[in-house]
Amino acid sequence: MKSTIKNVLSTLAIALCVVTISSAQTSDPLPSAEEVVAKMMQFDAQQQSEQTGYTAVRHYAAVNKKRHAEMLVRVSCDSSGAKKFTIVSEEGSGSIRKHVFHKLLSEETEASRQGTRTSTRLIPDNYQFQMVRQEILETGPAYVLSVTPKTANKYLIDGKIWVNANDYSIVRIEGQPAKNPSFWVRSVHFVHTYQKVGQFWFASSTRTTSGIRIFGESQLTIDNSDYALNPPADRMAQANDQGRLVR
Repeated sequence: MKSTIKNVLSTLAIALCVVTISSAQTSDPLPSAEEVVAKMMQFDAQQQSEQTGYTAVRHYAAVNKKRHAEMLVRVSCDSSGAKKFTIVSEEGSGSIRKHVFHKLLSEETEASRQGTRTSTRLIPDNYQFQMVRQEILETGPAYVLSVTPKTANKYLIDGKIWVNANDYSIVRIEGQPAKNPSFWVRSVHFVHTYQKVGQFWFASSTRTTSGIRIFGESQLTIDNSDYALNPPADRMAQANDQGRLVR
């Protein structure tokens, strides 16, 4: 009997230790926004240095009460981050395709260029960051930070970012543009998610709800698939080409 009681007490003691340790771990203070952003930038720099470029397929779909349109696009991104788009197919409302889809492609092409990209990045030069909380996503634990743009740049956003607590990659962005894209647009809210392909994180999907003055509420969805990384030789060839241009 004494042996049994000792075993029970030992088990309870071990369980209490586990609970205490677990409680201590969950009550650990969150890192500061500055710490998270510094590690996020370090991770991004490492990813950029190892990035060889990629190709992917992207599907756009937009719908409101009166119109509907879809477009399939092939995306090509080189090691510098510059993007090119090739339209594979499109159907539906001509006005949506011209004024929404084609405009999105044009603006993303511009935003991906070296000169523009620096002014649109999620870095302290462009944003104020504040720690909000920690959440568990499908991609794992993540720190939630509010991001407030320092200027009303049409490429910046006002909202929140989710930073993976393990590797400090951005896995989710939610908010609205820092600057209203058009007089005809009353409001815009979007959710942008990322997926991991090999060691790299790429865009997965975007869900946008917009309030349009004439047409009412409109839904835009963007889904990315079929990612293929460029071989390292492509990155070396691009670097050599840039070197020849410099010389």
